[in-house]
Amino acid sequence: MTEALQAATSGTNVAEEAVREHAAWRADRERELREPHGWLSPTALLWPTATPSRLPGLPGEWWVADGVLRTQPVPGEAAVLVGEDVEPDGPTVIGVGEGRGRVVGTFLPEGRAASAGSDGTLEVAVEVIVRTGRYGVRLRDPQAATRAAFAGVPAFDYDPAWVLDVPVRWYDEPEPVTVGAARPGLVHHVEVLGEVDVVHGGRSATLALTGTLASPTVVFSDEADGVAPWRALEVTTTGGTALDEPAAAPSGTLRLDLNRAVNLPHAFTDFGTGAAPLAGNHLPFAVTAGEKAPR
Repeated sequence: MTEALQAATSGTNVAEEAVREHAAWRADRERELREPHGWLSPTALLWPTATPSRLPGLPGEWWVADGVLRTQPVPGEAAVLVGEDVEPDGPTVIGVGEGRGRVVGTFLPEGRAASAGSDGTLEVAVEVIVRTGRYGVRLRDPQAATRAAFAGVPAFDYDPAWVLDVPVRWYDEPEPVTVGAARPGLVHHVEVLGEVDVVHGGRSATLALTGTLASPTVVFSDEADGVAPWRALEVTTTGGTALDEPAAAPSGTLRLDLNRAVNLPHAFTDFGTGAAPLAGNHLPFAVTAGEKAPR
């Protein structure tokens, strides 16, 4: 075999392997979305007040007092919140940090046992979040219509031209920044870790990195048709592995595989509160790679 033929064969094998790896990654991504209480399952986002009261679709009474969320059961109610930290007789006190969320328990809606899903999952998970200093309660129902009807996320075909190795400038210290959110009236507090320069087709832009040093992320918008207003991309080293420290990026470069640009949770239902891109995190060209808008 000639050197030219060997090189061509090697290049073909590398390209085929990249396509296979991407297909496996997409399968994992959609498997995660399909989880019973994953991001296809939210059916409500409710905002308790200081007055103990019922919330639509939730068992018990809910209210906020002294900086924490509280709930207690209603006597005689068929549906009951259960969980490791839930006080059966109430009240249960739930504290969550700004920008965080945690599932505190589950409940079986009245009459649900007669209509089990094909996966046998019945219970609705109750997630408590704090956004902009306000407690919210998100219901994650495995019987949600969005999950039942899910047939995959539309996406562009894999294109190696969108795998970009880009220079990175890490900041000496993370810079706190406040950005908007998917829901009006909310904000997110993020930290900017550094910035990357992206060049494609003769056009360039500088994007800010947020997230953590172990898992930096780019949240960006672009000019493609049929995509969500903004998408997110987890950044890797040029070797394709996650970062542990900034120094893990050889020669000050990171790999942006825009084929792995994904929709944030609010693209799938109306009950996500995802952070908006930083001002200026816009690519002045169409990124015809990654996930398309799911609805």
